[in-house]
This record gives sequence, C-alpha cells and structure tokens, in this order.
Amino acid sequence: MSDEISVLIVDDSALMRNLIGRMIDDTPGLVIADKAMNGIFALQKIPRVQPDIICLDLEMPEMNGIEFLKERKKRGIDIPVVILSSIASKGAEITMEALSLGANDFVQKPSGAISEDIHVVKDTLMGMLLGYGGSYRKSKGKKVLTPSEYKPKVPSDKGSDIAVHFKLASAPPITAAAPPQRVRNPAKTEIIAIGISTGGPDALRVVFSKIDADLRVPIVVVQHMPAGFTMEFAKSLDRICPLDVKEAADGDEIKPGRVLIAQGNKHLELERRNGNMVAHLSDAPLVSGHRPSADVLFASVAMNYQNRALGVIMTGMGRDGAQHLGTIFKEGGMTLGQDEPSAVVYGMPRVAYELGHVMEQVSLDNMARRICEVAKTPR
Repeated sequence: MSDEISVLIVDDSALMRNLIGRMIDDTPGLVIADKAMNGIFALQKIPRVQPDIICLDLEMPEMNGIEFLKERKKRGIDIPVVILSSIASKGAEITMEALSLGANDFVQKPSGAISEDIHVVKDTLMGMLLGYGGSYRKSKGKKVLTPSEYKPKVPSDKGSDIAVHFKLASAPPITAAAPPQRVRNPAKTEIIAIGISTGGPDALRVVFSKIDADLRVPIVVVQHMPAGFTMEFAKSLDRICPLDVKEAADGDEIKPGRVLIAQGNKHLELERRNGNMVAHLSDAPLVSGHRPSADVLFASVAMNYQNRALGVIMTGMGRDGAQHLGTIFKEGGMTLGQDEPSAVVYGMPRVAYELGHVMEQVSLDNMARRICEVAKTPR
C-alpha cells in the first residue's frame, strides 16, 4: 500500500474527474485512490479503496454531495472531505450546508460545474488535499511522507508552487528568531484580530463554538475565501457562536460582543469615524497574494490599537499575516499562533513563529480558551 495521500475523486463529469486526476498525478505526495460519478458509487468504493481524503462535487445525479455527506455522517465515515463548489446561484448557501454536515473545506470551481480552467485553483485544491489528507493519516497512525520522500513526478513539478510550499511547510523545526523590540508594554486588550486560511472553516467553527459568551472584546477575522461565500460563512458561524457574527460591511461599528468576518475580495481595515471605530472595506491591490489579507488587517489593528491588540495567526498556506503580526507585537500587543500538530497547514503560523512574532503557540482545542484568558487579563 502506498504511503502517499490517496484521493477519491467524486464528480459526475468525466472531464472534471480526468482534469482533477491529472493534477493529483502531477502533485508530489498525492495519488488517486479511485474515481466515482456520484455519491452512491463513492460509498460503494470507500471500503475497498480506503482513501485518505475525498474530493467531492455537490451537483450530481442519483446522490448529490449533500446527500452523500448525510449518508457519510449516518455511517460514521470520518474520512475528510473537500468540496468543489460551482458558481450556482445558491452555491454559497449549499456549500455552507455541506460544511455544517461535516465537509472540511471547499474550493470554488472557476467557471461553473464543468470548469476546463480548473487548473487555476490547482495550488489551493492540492494544498487542501495534502493538508487534510495528511492530518487524517496522522490521526490513524499512518506514515505521512515528508517532501524529501515524495515519489518523483514529472520534471516540471519540481519547481511548482505547491511542491515548494510543502517543502517549506514541512521543513525541520528551527529556532524562532529573537522577538522584535517593543515600543511599549502590553495594555488591556480592546481588539482581537485573527488571520487564517487553508483549514480555516473547520478551525473557526471550533474556536467560535468554544468562545466565552461573556467576552466583551470585539473580534475581526480575515479568512481567505472567495467573494459571495463570506456572508453565508458568517451566518453559519453565528449559529454556533454565543457572540454576534456577521460579514463586515463598510461602516460597521467595532463593538463588544461582535465578530466581523472580512468580505471575500475586500480588504478589511479599521478606522475612526465620528469618534467611533468602524470597519473600512477596500479594493486595494492584493497583499501577500490575497484580498482580504491578514497582513492588511493586522497592520491596521496595530496602527489603531497599538498595545491594546491581540493578534492570532492560524492554519494556512503561505505567509500572509506573518509580517504584520510582528507589527502588533512591536506596538506592544499580544500575539498567539496555532501550533504545528493541530494546523491543517502549518504555513502562515510557522513563518510568523520563525520570525519571532508569536509569543505563544497554542493548539486548536485550546485556542478559544487562551484567546479569552489573554483578552480578559488586566494589564
């Protein structure tokens, strides 16, 4: 049996199955377990091929993705699922329903149900398959290959973005740099800012379901997510969180008991208007490859709150947020980073830690508790 992460592809389009299959074939560390044209065939194949992760379309005949997830839950199947969501008119609502039924994350198909340009989301999709599939293998006591153990693929992949990323994300631990010099000592926390990416939908559900109902510090969040999905995502979090969660709108007041989720494709910054701190949405260029960007949010929080801020960086590919988490630290704010064992992809928090910008590494299960403890501690 292969030590690579095995993927079951479930999509009613033969073209999509082949295109996704080619991307998996080209990605070091991944291998195709099997393919299925709908949920019924997928359920039949799971016991035989025992995949590490399922890549699932939502719109399929006989048994669609939602029906498959309900049956998966009923049968106690714990194999992680990444959704491929098309831009249907109700795509966001259906995708959030899929997440509530146990799907781990989603990728938006670029151009509808049959997307011949699916390659444009290759790095995102393959990163999720590697991250969630690897976490599942670890949880079952199976070997997870390091990048140096990946079986050689086609030569063009040696320098691919995804291969390079996972070499960085899985590099041997190194000592964190000395933390930057603080301008001032920490004061009482008046704002909490969270930056998160791959693995975020699952992780934020854990954090916000456990957050204290009496936490009186506003929370602002950048979760990398496409436009059109963040409103439904915020609604899904609001259903499980004791605090008020909503998608940020321009001019929304930053107030206790409220969680604002950055809109997809809009930077979220904070500014003072008429004496009140409010959300400001921006179409400024991508930063760290993203809009919204955690770096943009963290820089704005540091400027407006200085030593009264708590910055939190969590699971995600790349380095967004790592630089300006350090700005929060320099201004005298507090900083937390998710630890490697609990992160689906230890990319963003790893870079921040190595730069010396993380005061304390925290597991996902303990993150809500530590956020509340730090935020409630008088200084």
